[in-house]
Amino acid sequence: MVATTELPRIGVDQQKNQRVDHQAKEQTAGRHRPRLALLDGLRLVAALAVVLFHWTAWHHGHWGRHGEPAAEAWPWLSQFSSVGALGVQLFFIISGFVILLSSYGKSPARFIGSRVGRLYPAYWVAVLATATLTFVLWPEMGTQRSPVDILANLTMFQGGLGVGHIDGVYWTLWVEMKFYLWILGFTLIGMTVGRVLVFAFAWPIVGNALYFGLHAAGQPIAWVEHVFFPQYSALFAAGMALFLLFKFGHTPLRWAAFILNAGAGSLWSARVQQAETVELTGYDYPFWAFVAIVAGLFVLVALIVLTPLASLRVPGMTLAGQLTYPVYLLHQLWGWWLIFLLSPYLPREVVLAVALAVILGAAWLLHRWVERPLGPGLQRAVTAGVGTWPLVGRRLGSARTPVS
Repeated sequence: MVATTELPRIGVDQQKNQRVDHQAKEQTAGRHRPRLALLDGLRLVAALAVVLFHWTAWHHGHWGRHGEPAAEAWPWLSQFSSVGALGVQLFFIISGFVILLSSYGKSPARFIGSRVGRLYPAYWVAVLATATLTFVLWPEMGTQRSPVDILANLTMFQGGLGVGHIDGVYWTLWVEMKFYLWILGFTLIGMTVGRVLVFAFAWPIVGNALYFGLHAAGQPIAWVEHVFFPQYSALFAAGMALFLLFKFGHTPLRWAAFILNAGAGSLWSARVQQAETVELTGYDYPFWAFVAIVAGLFVLVALIVLTPLASLRVPGMTLAGQLTYPVYLLHQLWGWWLIFLLSPYLPREVVLAVALAVILGAAWLLHRWVERPLGPGLQRAVTAGVGTWPLVGRRLGSARTPVS
């Protein structure tokens, strides 16, 4: 009897010890992983570039008592902020790198939990706050929306449901979500270096071939845009190639993947943003100017993650990274409302400074009192819950990623 009860107990203890050892190794690896402080700072710079684009260049008429267009209110600054929309492209490049960095080696359940815990608490509050603004405080801004849209927007899948975004800037979150679905597929089959490299090459190539081939044949391409989103896929894929270079070293094929996608991403971004800049701001810059700017963004990210700059410690950069997402979620409609309220009474420069200070302060409050207390618990709950799903829970709860 003693033998029959003690042997299973030893097995259980060994399993517990193995889990503890595995968790300790993960925590140790996390402590020794480079923080990439400058990348945190660059994310906030990208967000502020988008903020200035929406506030000082985009064709809203909220500046001044008579609804002066933004570009006319800021004739000098708008010449530069009109290309600030390219901050979105910078986000996507960084996301391709960071999501691979944070998901490599995780089980599907942990990946799902990490994304839900990271994205949803601040997003839910931002959606409800924006709904309050558009339907209660500033109802003229909600004329194209229905209160029913709030429910769809709370899922973050409104782009796939055919429901309008309650705040226009949320379109980028749907693009990010589709990228996460691709990465979730990787965590299911096992994320190896070779598979990531093949995907970094194949995803943009296949997507572009389908897009241009079907378009030339007069066939529907909407499904290609939803599944492959070729306008942006090369941006993410270049970030993925940078992850391989950063974590596993330099090889000609990995550099080829980065260079190919940087070229394709620069051309696609120039094609999209040149037309949108003319439409939204009135500025008509040369195509190759956009190519050069986006190519410079690829080079900048590569320098930060692949050179000694990766280990540089700069005070305040962690906070900058933490504020980036809340700033992006809150800035557009709330910023316009502040501009609308204050600009008839205060100098433009003061209004801009006050609006920026308010949004940064609100972003800090959102991070401090929503993301920090709720995010980790939600992440753990979702991870545990997904791991107990019938039939698929065991598979989702186990990591399938080899070391290399």
